[in-house]
Amino acid sequence: MAELLDDVRAETASFETLLAPLRPEDWELPTPAEGWAVRDQVSHLAWFDDAACTAVTDPAAFQAILAGVTSVDELAMQARGLSPGELRDWFGTARARFVDTLTPLDPRTRLPWYGTEMSAASFVTARLMETWAHGQDVADATGVTRKPTDRLRHVARIGLMAMPYSFAVRGLPAPDRPVRAELAMPGGGKWTAGPPDAADVVRGPMLDFCLAVTQRINVADTALEITGETARDWMRIAQAFAGPPGQGRAPRSG
Repeated sequence: MAELLDDVRAETASFETLLAPLRPEDWELPTPAEGWAVRDQVSHLAWFDDAACTAVTDPAAFQAILAGVTSVDELAMQARGLSPGELRDWFGTARARFVDTLTPLDPRTRLPWYGTEMSAASFVTARLMETWAHGQDVADATGVTRKPTDRLRHVARIGLMAMPYSFAVRGLPAPDRPVRAELAMPGGGKWTAGPPDAADVVRGPMLDFCLAVTQRINVADTALEITGETARDWMRIAQAFAGPPGQGRAPRSG
């Protein structure tokens, strides 16, 4: 948990660095997520950090919140009256409270969340993944190229773990064949997960894998080498985040 939370702090700082130079009008720039501006990416993270704290401290209240959520688009609309300064403050406060709330937990503690129950360690990993993915949306909207870091190993891990969910959320049967990942880390070296003898394998840059499983790029636009029918079927619908099936991104060529 200590390592995970340190990486959450670092990813948070990276996200805040993206926001720091923005002019008021930049907060209204459209991002690749249809209908969402930069401001909506920030309010989304802040809202779900608050919800995450409630899930830990008051599970019954969280279930009431869960029942009242109709769509993330509706939540974004509710926050559009906030100024950039208010959004920055909300995100900073919510994220600090999230880190403080999760710090004392055993990583194996089970916590409720959207669509599934998660261990505290996976819970923290999911917030890191969301921060990185929505940071990518902000970077794309503002024309910033981010340098990938080895914190992506957390995104890759939860992306691979979410393979059964990617099928289940679409009403498809979970595959009975395992998939192995062999990914080149940004800082050098290789990150691997999955059975060494698996016939289905995804190989290539960790950045490309993470962009694909968070649906920030179409897998056709990556340098990933995908072997096996199960791996190919999965990577077409891979979804590391909770909630309904994501729409994904269209191939750049089309």
